[in-house]
Amino acid sequence: MTTQLLEVDGLRAGYGLATVIRDATFEVRSGEIVVLLGSNGAGKTTTLRALSGMIQRSGVVRLGGTDLVRMRPDAVARAGVAHVPQGRGTFPELSVEDNLRIGGFRRRRRQLEQDIERWYEHFPRLAERRRQEGVTLSGGEQQMLAIARALARDIKLLLLDEPYEGLAPVIVQEIEKILSEIKALGITTIIVEQNAIAALKLADRAVILDTGEVAFTGSAREVLDSEELRREYLAL
Repeated sequence: MTTQLLEVDGLRAGYGLATVIRDATFEVRSGEIVVLLGSNGAGKTTTLRALSGMIQRSGVVRLGGTDLVRMRPDAVARAGVAHVPQGRGTFPELSVEDNLRIGGFRRRRRQLEQDIERWYEHFPRLAERRRQEGVTLSGGEQQMLAIARALARDIKLLLLDEPYEGLAPVIVQEIEKILSEIKALGITTIIVEQNAIAALKLADRAVILDTGEVAFTGSAREVLDSEELRREYLAL
């Protein structure tokens, strides 16, 4: 039986006096891929920022039994949450390998070296470019580097904001293959993605947000099969 990894209950989050997320409640099970969907302004990116502690929030955000809601972002990261924001956020002046070393700087050196080689097996493009500066990589390669860097430390939950943004379909397929491999390793992932159909085909379950509130939770297949859900919330 799949166990619950993340519990979100009554989550409220926003910026200053503006509340964007209102009493959001959903769960993420260990080892699955969940996609957060909704129209522009629905609160998807804000939800990821709240989960990783980047913005003010209240309610319950419990990871493996540990409530993260009062933790600083660095403590949330140490608890096992890795957040890859929209725009990737790599260090363009550093080499691919140095980016990975920064991602895993808390690991013991021997363990980090082993982990880097392990992730090169999943990201062969990065292995070929390990000495190149991040700025010389294509958009797809930069996205791969951002994901690999997040995985360079011991994590429980991976948060991805628009991982397919600006990428050609063939590169999207390559990213999807990598995410499937990550899932097979037991890493749990939450994805925010405007390319809803591609994300739904990859995901196990979906959470649809509507003006800061959870409008639907269920299997990704339910959303794919429901013209009503896709028309009402996703404009598809």
